[in-house]
Amino acid sequence: MWFTWRMAVIELSAGTIDYEDTGGDGPAVLLLHGLLMDGSLWDAVVPELAGFRCVVPTLPLGAHRRPLPGADLSLPAVARLVTDLVERLDLRDVTLVGNDTGGAVAQLIAADPARAERFSRLMLVSCEAFDNLPPGLTGRTLAVTGKLPPAAFKAFMQQMRLKPMRRLPLAFGWLTKRGDATTARWIRPVLDVPGIAVDTVRVLRAAFADRDLLVRAAAGLPGFDRPAAVVWAAGDRVMPPDHGRRLADLLPQGHLVEVPDSYTLIPLDQPALLAKVVRELAA
Repeated sequence: MWFTWRMAVIELSAGTIDYEDTGGDGPAVLLLHGLLMDGSLWDAVVPELAGFRCVVPTLPLGAHRRPLPGADLSLPAVARLVTDLVERLDLRDVTLVGNDTGGAVAQLIAADPARAERFSRLMLVSCEAFDNLPPGLTGRTLAVTGKLPPAAFKAFMQQMRLKPMRRLPLAFGWLTKRGDATTARWIRPVLDVPGIAVDTVRVLRAAFADRDLLVRAAAGLPGFDRPAAVVWAAGDRVMPPDHGRRLADLLPQGHLVEVPDSYTLIPLDQPALLAKVVRELAA
């Protein structure tokens, strides 16, 4: 399926970030990734969304390539950065889609009426919710290693160059069944780009400092009275499937879609199926 990417850079209040944009006049879909990931999480989904304007930022969550020294890198700050991006691009009637920690950021936006103004639809895809912060064994490992000094954290991440290490449950092994080639790319900025290891340690410390953040966000989700879908991996070992049902029940127009043969990173494991659900929600 033919489509074009426009790779761009934008200066926001928190700093400079990269994003990709298919452009056009179709309905806008904003796709958010998680911790230690970048926009390439969505590379197999976007070609299936021809006719939509897909905007995919690389957020400062640990696999970004432009350090943001001094910026607030907490999850609420990342949510503000996302709404800043949407305003700068003058996007309206946006379908907001978030997977993994991107789904946590999406919840923070949807739960705040002031931030959610430009978003008309919401999709949460196997993500942190309620008290699952840090999420599972993977998240607990990141929480512990994030307490290390940046140089020591970088030394720990050196092990992730090896596929057997990446496939461990404490790394990406319980996050994706089929996406190892993509996860291998995500660790490179921490190892190769000056300043990113420092940013990543700050991100991890801030992300897990407030364990009740998403409990409070959940309390605000009933106020998002617009079309919503919760898409969850039926065999998820990091994000409890029961959380998907609870999120769908909280959203007044929410419904649950369970995805077979996938772990948390459904955009890597089941991109065509996920794209179909996005099309149905955003059309």
